[in-house]
Amino acid sequence: MKREDKPANGVQRQPAEVVYRDELDRLVAQDSGPVPPGWQMSPRSVEKFLCGDEKLGIERKFVADRALITRIVISLCTNRGCLLVGPPGTAKSWLSELLAAAVSANSTLTLQGGAISQVSQMLYSWNEALLRAEGPTRRALIPTPLLRGMMEGRLVRFEEIARCPQALQDAMLSVLSDRVVVIPELGGDDGVILAREGFNLVATSNSVDTGVHTMSAALKRRMDFEEIRPIRNLADEVEVVHREVAKANRQAGVEVALEEPVVEVLVTMFHELRNGQTLDGRSTDRLAGSALSTAEAVSVAHAASLNAWYYGDGIMTVEHLMHHLIGSALKDEPEDRRRLKHYFETAVAPRKSAHWQQAWALRSLIH
Repeated sequence: MKREDKPANGVQRQPAEVVYRDELDRLVAQDSGPVPPGWQMSPRSVEKFLCGDEKLGIERKFVADRALITRIVISLCTNRGCLLVGPPGTAKSWLSELLAAAVSANSTLTLQGGAISQVSQMLYSWNEALLRAEGPTRRALIPTPLLRGMMEGRLVRFEEIARCPQALQDAMLSVLSDRVVVIPELGGDDGVILAREGFNLVATSNSVDTGVHTMSAALKRRMDFEEIRPIRNLADEVEVVHREVAKANRQAGVEVALEEPVVEVLVTMFHELRNGQTLDGRSTDRLAGSALSTAEAVSVAHAASLNAWYYGDGIMTVEHLMHHLIGSALKDEPEDRRRLKHYFETAVAPRKSAHWQQAWALRSLIH
């Protein structure tokens, strides 16, 4: 077997606006709807970019109710930011990246809430050499992604905004309410940065592990909240996992056969253990220490694919899958081992298809 050539530039992951450049160009070229000021396409085209359009050859990239997507897109047309809230692994960050790519053709203007501890990391800092030589000038100013988004009229992503200290969250109030940042060191008009058309904020927050900070009540009032939930339909989740693993494998330069029944075993296990209910309606234990999200399922299947490529014959089997599934499901909750054993005894053992019986035969890996 020959390893596929990696991209010439060696980039591990391209931003959405690069990966889907052809689709974005196609949508812009055929767009006949009204376009909000500062946007590159209409809200209808943004929705098509996210949810797919078979006639235009646009791939579905996010699984959710169309009404939810419409509300999120419309909220970004207003002067209110949008906060995507939900458990880990529900693709909140991916959704914010897709939105920024579609609206502004740039998804890289991003702040990480957990990494921000002072105002300079949120708004601006200074080039010390220029500051000493020239004093405070626009040339010496180093804008953060947030300030750049205001100056350029682009959508800014704020990941895990609730992990940012509350006092710094409040520094966002004038940005969202008045669309202005005042720089006291600069005099006159240079010291007032007014947001250009197209600027807005799309933020994310983990509803399970929120960190040590409380979300600012004043900031909450200035943002629309939308809950991003796990994928409910098993077939949709299988499709997403299959598609994303195939992409990850291509990016890693491996050619691994993904058998649909193997992927279905993985997704079904995650789906049932996450929901605490089997597909036929029987109750089962939830695992307390693991999210078992769609994103986690993609990671497990990709790891199993690499195992099959480097140690096997290029075909991912249930055995490859089980080794990596155990490591993903059992983390720092001792009781989860008992819960997983119980799930295998009550939900896996009765299933008679070959792939489920292979999974049952490997139950000793749980011990």
